[in-house]
Amino acid sequence: MRRITVFFNLIFSFSFAQTPIFTSGTQGYQSFRIPAMVVAKNGCLIAFAEGRVNNAGDFGNIDLVMRKSCDNGKTWSKLKIVIDNDKLQAGNPAPVFDFLDPEFPEGRLFLFYNIGNNHENEVRKGNGKREVLYVTSIDNGDTWSSPVDITSQTHKPSEWRSYTNTPGHALQLTKGSKKGRLFVPANHSEGEPLAHFEDYHSHAFYSDDHGRTFKLSQSLELKGSNEATAAQLSNDKLMLNARNQKGDVKQRIVAISKDNGETWTSEYFDEKLIDPVCEGSILNIGGKKLAFTNASDIKNRNNLTLRISKDEGKNWSKSILIDGNDGSGDFTAYSDIVKISKRKIGILYERDNYKEIVFRVVKW
Repeated sequence: MRRITVFFNLIFSFSFAQTPIFTSGTQGYQSFRIPAMVVAKNGCLIAFAEGRVNNAGDFGNIDLVMRKSCDNGKTWSKLKIVIDNDKLQAGNPAPVFDFLDPEFPEGRLFLFYNIGNNHENEVRKGNGKREVLYVTSIDNGDTWSSPVDITSQTHKPSEWRSYTNTPGHALQLTKGSKKGRLFVPANHSEGEPLAHFEDYHSHAFYSDDHGRTFKLSQSLELKGSNEATAAQLSNDKLMLNARNQKGDVKQRIVAISKDNGETWTSEYFDEKLIDPVCEGSILNIGGKKLAFTNASDIKNRNNLTLRISKDEGKNWSKSILIDGNDGSGDFTAYSDIVKISKRKIGILYERDNYKEIVFRVVKW
């Protein structure tokens, strides 16, 4: 029965063609990783990734690059370099549109990112630093502002060491008492490295004045939470969904806030969202409906799956296998999602052992 279900899901989702957006080994980059995507007010899709110049490693000469489509993903613009940090890294693109700033009625696009001067494990030991910056665009990514350094507001360098904001889209709250808030999930390591990555904790930073100033949320108490994504719920609630870096429980960590992401009232593992220790993406697609994608596998980064919840994540009523192989290697890894229409989701994801980042529209 399970094989029949998987086969049906494959046929269902594959009826929409996948399009390679970033292909490793082309355009001066040995590897493209870490997809992120947003939708402009005019419907244009804007896709971001890390362009890794010399190899596939997480540290080194890494640019942030983008491409844009204004026909629902059928054709794409030429690759544009958004951030070039010389020979060092610029990573973890976290885009979000501010559609509620009266000064920019067509929307202002924020791209949050990190720079660093050493490998992650060395920064965890205190040998290096990570910083937090953003750039903005008022023409849907055609031109960009100069970088703004917000490290002093969003990082605690005296207590925290490794630091990354979410890989994937951030979000703006569109209702409730903090309507307009820009909210960026993030994570950090705290103090000396601990076994099983217990020094890792997810948190977030947010702005209630359209990016002029930022504040930090409370950190999660569960040890090992990492690479979080977030979605707005009803009644000033917000969900943070994180990977478990410890890997002892192959499930997603979920935290619920009742004050728009400032503090967390509950933290738990969602047994329905299995995960091989990888990134995932969550999105409110209207009312109490949530969409979530991740590599739904306990062994490898494989079997990219779209799940739909109609009750804010209490249950996941629909599950669609998007892509996968026979189980060998990391065939499908990081992903990001956008809402195309009422019943269509756009998915940007890493495919075929990081050889390409592709885009696909899926009807759910």
